[in-house]
Amino acid sequence: MPIGVFRSARRLIGTHAFRLAALYFLVFAASVLGVLLFVYLTSADFVERQTEATLDAEITGLAEQYAQRGLSGLIQIVAARSAGDRGDAMIYLVTDPDGKPFAGNIAAWPPGVPLHSAWLSFTLERVVNGRPELHPARGRLFIIPGGYRLLVGRDVSDGAAFRGQVRATLLWAGLVALGIGVIGGTVMSRNLLRRVEQVNRTSERVMAGNLSDRVPLRGTSDEFDQLALNLNRMLDQIERLMTAMREVTDDVAHDLRTPLSRLRTRLERALVPPSEAGAAAGSAQNEAIRAAIEEADRLLATFNALLRIAELESGARRDNTEPLDLAEVARSAGELYEPVAEEKGFTLNVLAEPGVRIRGDRHLLSQALANLLDNAVKYAGGGELELRVFTESGQAVLEVADRGPGIPEADRQNVLDRFVRLEPSRTTPGNGLGLSLVRAIVQRHDGSVTLDDNTPGLRVRLKFARLPT
Repeated sequence: MPIGVFRSARRLIGTHAFRLAALYFLVFAASVLGVLLFVYLTSADFVERQTEATLDAEITGLAEQYAQRGLSGLIQIVAARSAGDRGDAMIYLVTDPDGKPFAGNIAAWPPGVPLHSAWLSFTLERVVNGRPELHPARGRLFIIPGGYRLLVGRDVSDGAAFRGQVRATLLWAGLVALGIGVIGGTVMSRNLLRRVEQVNRTSERVMAGNLSDRVPLRGTSDEFDQLALNLNRMLDQIERLMTAMREVTDDVAHDLRTPLSRLRTRLERALVPPSEAGAAAGSAQNEAIRAAIEEADRLLATFNALLRIAELESGARRDNTEPLDLAEVARSAGELYEPVAEEKGFTLNVLAEPGVRIRGDRHLLSQALANLLDNAVKYAGGGELELRVFTESGQAVLEVADRGPGIPEADRQNVLDRFVRLEPSRTTPGNGLGLSLVRAIVQRHDGSVTLDDNTPGLRVRLKFARLPT
């Protein structure tokens, strides 16, 4: 056997698919053998019971004839039934107490056959086509008063031949069924192994760095297709996360380079020795240090926001959820931001439907709402701000709407990602993490975030599962 074939066969035997197919084959073989054995035993028993029923009926009829006509009449009937070749393989013999035959179609009492058993099994010599043959026979003994005996039997060679034919047929049928089972088990195991190998090869290519590779689907909607579909979804998510990680890395480098450069420049200015005008130089130095501290605070805020988002998305944050009334959360945020809104030229209206309760973290939800209000105040430019709490389709909804320029529909999904800002110059204060943090908080509460038009303006809608009242 070639080495490659031997290795392939050895690998096939060592697989779980092969062991599963072998187990199914053993169960199949046991079932087939059980069915064939049942068929054979049932057939053989049927033939034997039919023979015994025929002999019973025959001996009963002759016993009735003996009762009516006596011994001489019985001998005449037996002689008549024994005359010629009836072709029904029946055997008749009437003997005296010494075994001398009076009538029948056999010459003498079969040798070795007991004289007092009700059912007899013996062998007869028959001449077939000019040649003597031994045939099995089955008989019934009837004792006649005075020591006379009546033997009624039947040549069961046809029944034996039938049983032999049944055995041969069932044997071949069993071999064919087992052969089909072997072929089917092999095909099944190879098919299972082929599907598993597809998953293994895809996994190897993904581990080698090809994140765009996917497990092929056959369109059969079976368990392997479902597994492949789930694995492909997992790989899609991994690819999205890796792409997002690269984008975040680029954005972090871009967003932090400028403030770090400004921070370094201001610290260098603070190190310049004071000139003769000491008071003016000291004031400039203090101003540079204050500006550097403010820049450091912005950098720390960016890193804290990143850490908070990562903590929420990983599920590592401790669970501080409790039943909350969203109206209370909205009113608290409105009271906090109302002075800021008025200072920026906004009118803040809070429209909260009472009794809208969810299970959540008050601090996180307040922070999400604060981020939305802060964005509205920062980018809407003025006008009316509306903070609403209501129910829709059995869900609790928290909504912030403004009358600003809004967000183009093509960008509404992107602005929820980290460091995404619609201002190309990125000169407006901010780090592009506010909406990302809002989405992370809402997803932590198993909710959803949608951005819609407010014609004009933007409407941000947060949806949560509502607690029953």
